[in-house]
Amino acid sequence: MNRREALIATGALLATAGVATAADHSHHHHEGAHPWQAVLDTAGICIEKGEVCLTHCIMLLGEGDKSMAACAASVREMLASCRALVTLAGAESRFAPKLAALCVDVCQACEAECKKHATKHKPCKECMESCAECAKACKAMIA
Repeated sequence: MNRREALIATGALLATAGVATAADHSHHHHEGAHPWQAVLDTAGICIEKGEVCLTHCIMLLGEGDKSMAACAASVREMLASCRALVTLAGAESRFAPKLAALCVDVCQACEAECKKHATKHKPCKECMESCAECAKACKAMIA
């Protein structure tokens, strides 16, 4: 295993561990499904795919590929907004819909940036797709 594979595997493992903890909703104290389950699910997947994409971008930047800088910055913003959304939506906060509206914009911006690299880099393609799904779920939440 080379350095790149090790870092990508480590990033994916850490992202999966964080998402599994954040997305565990089996301890509800009320009956029925969580009202914003689709947002929780898609934001969790966005976080997972985004961590892998960001690690990939950082590796390429380290090798001198400056074309990944905007992608890395966009993914970083998406990760911050989706993490906050999982926290607020999971708590059924009254502020979650406002954050979901912002997440639509952030996820669409990340999707557009990752799209530039999607044909060449699988992590970018997967991040792009997860951002599209998250934006869709957020739109449904605030509709």
